[in-house]
Amino acid sequence: MEADALRTLILQKLRDGRLPNDHIPRFWAGPSEAEQCMACDRLITEPLVVEGISSSVGGSQPIQMHVGCFAIWDEERNKL
Repeated sequence: MEADALRTLILQKLRDGRLPNDHIPRFWAGPSEAEQCMACDRLITEPLVVEGISSSVGGSQPIQMHVGCFAIWDEERNKL
């Protein structure tokens, strides 16, 4: 996916609540087991996946993303 299109998709998901926009108190990287990336919706076939728990209002939301998608998500959520 093209970088601009990916950034636009992540922004849409942040705005409509499909991606959390609050902080993640704990996250980790680990081996990928073909999880689906919450940011770009593609399977994570790279060796590493970023996983964590977002402390969203009213509970928690698990996340799993490509390392690159996580970096864009983190950058964009900090702008909101």
